[in-house]
Amino acid sequence: MNTRNIIRSALVEDVGSGDVTTDTIVPEGLNVKAVIAADEGGIVSGLAAAKEVFTVFDPGLEVKAMVSDGEKVKKGTVLLKLKGSARTILTCERIALNLLQRLSGISTLTAKYVKLAKPYGATILDTRKTTPGLRALEKYAVKAGGGENHRMGLFDGTLIKDNHIKIAGSILKAVSLVKAKYPGELIEVEAQNLKEVQEALKAEIEVIMLDNLSYGDMKKAVKLINKQCRIEVSGGVNLKTIEKFAKLNVDYISVGALTHSAKSLNISLDILG
Repeated sequence: MNTRNIIRSALVEDVGSGDVTTDTIVPEGLNVKAVIAADEGGIVSGLAAAKEVFTVFDPGLEVKAMVSDGEKVKKGTVLLKLKGSARTILTCERIALNLLQRLSGISTLTAKYVKLAKPYGATILDTRKTTPGLRALEKYAVKAGGGENHRMGLFDGTLIKDNHIKIAGSILKAVSLVKAKYPGELIEVEAQNLKEVQEALKAEIEVIMLDNLSYGDMKKAVKLINKQCRIEVSGGVNLKTIEKFAKLNVDYISVGALTHSAKSLNISLDILG
């Protein structure tokens, strides 16, 4: 789903047959100026999406971005300037702010993880733990915060997880099935213990995900892998533990919290007159 479809769906959901409050109180044809500003510091993201909310509803509304996605802003920074129909601005306010706050919150949280992992060379990845229908936007926000995207969906990457292994019977069998159907495909295998790490190495795959191993076993696994393939760490990662994992000299650290637990950034809209 592209951004415009997301916005149209949101407008149908929120506006429905019309904004009864605004259409009753605000005179038709009244034009005003307004600003959207940050009420706290952070990394902004979603400016184009917020702008499009207004222009999809009313192509005549003027919306100008004052900063860029990925930019660090301070409290009070004006993000967008608006000029035009007061009715449009008030009717679209909530949807635009919801997107801008949500995406900026993701970017801000991502930047914190990236800053802590960067000195050790580990790349921060997102996961598929996104809001249904908003994945493209949320993963865009991760990149705006300095992180990288893992998979956009099940269609663009092979990740063999525990339940796949159970059904196949073994890691080797699961990998052989993928290699037979998709020769040359990059394969990642989730390993939950050292025995599975050893089996994954025998399967000659590109990435091993160390999923919820104890820290001691992770250290052993990294030594065992010894750069035979790339290493991703997953599970138990938060802002207090990220440096500890990054110090293991792994390639990637995936963090579901980037998209499922990010606190929205406080952003508001004010009519100037």
